Amino acid sequence: MEQAALVNNIVRLLGESASAWVDAQVEITDLVPDGSSRRFFRVRGSGVGSYIAVLPPQQDGLGMDEAAAFARIGRHLHRTGVPVPAICAHDPGTGLVLCEDLGTRRLFEQVAEYGPEQSLSLYEQTVCCLARMQIRAAKGFDPSWCWDTPRYDRRLMEERESGYFLQACCTDLLGLEFDRAAVTAECALLAAEASRAPARFFLHRDFQCRNIMLQGGKVWFIDFQGGRLGPLAYDLASLLLDPYAALPQTMQQHLQAVYLETLQKEMSYDADQFRREYILLALQRNLQVLGAFAFLSHMRGKTFFARFLQPALASLADLLEQSAAGKYAALAELTDHCRREIEKRS
Repeated sequence: MEQAALVNNIVRLLGESASAWVDAQVEITDLVPDGSSRRFFRVRGSGVGSYIAVLPPQQDGLGMDEAAAFARIGRHLHRTGVPVPAICAHDPGTGLVLCEDLGTRRLFEQVAEYGPEQSLSLYEQTVCCLARMQIRAAKGFDPSWCWDTPRYDRRLMEERESGYFLQACCTDLLGLEFDRAAVTAECALLAAEASRAPARFFLHRDFQCRNIMLQGGKVWFIDFQGGRLGPLAYDLASLLLDPYAALPQTMQQHLQAVYLETLQKEMSYDADQFRREYILLALQRNLQVLGAFAFLSHMRGKTFFARFLQPALASLADLLEQSAAGKYAALAELTDHCRREIEKRS
């Protein structure tokens, strides 16, 4: 979409005077997305404000569905009081979504500049907001809004997480030979155990520091278009085991305690049960991250993600040690194989 057409579409969607936008000397800046194939623009001008415009890839039916999910889920989260950007407009014809501009500072930049420990208060705020979002946004959530799957379940774990890891990381990127039958059986067992966690809560599914904006001393959540119903522990594991941030173990433990304290104010949930579910869902998340980093770096040429393969593999190895001894021996052996191969190439 040309810039003039983009501005005209925005003016039409907002129902504002075209002359006001002409006089505003509108500035449009292309924004570079992380792993997404969507197109992002910052659109601003004096007197008309500043917006983020998001467009799906051209001629992409799934992209149009994703855009609709972004608008519907975003409006629901905003109504529920979740700190997300306001959805200002959505055009079903082009897939354009116009939302509030929250600036450029993310929790990622905060941690990179000052370190995890100096960002503790922001992380505490984040996990408290997360617990409230998971409970409150589940109420009135319509699974038909989802563009991918309506629920995080066992099939998704095996196909999009462990299967993603085995294909994108172990096979496509590293070209490893391994006992696929044994590893696949263990991944199926892991998914079966993880899927026992109640999945009636709102799940963001990519809850990490690059998707948390900072403005006015507060945290704001973005990239929620993949939201669906799911278990509690997955999003917390995504945040605490985030390879971009590398939070110290003591900080992870503290934040899990802060999260549980807030969760108990929202609902009754057995803390020991939560901790057991956390390990299983953290394993699932770690497998998904490794698949994504391998795919984006190897198939999409986004080399930025390659540097995080080593810390993500180290995290996976640590989690496997914490799980039932010997239950995932083949997966642990494959993880060590991946680590050796990555080290050899670095």
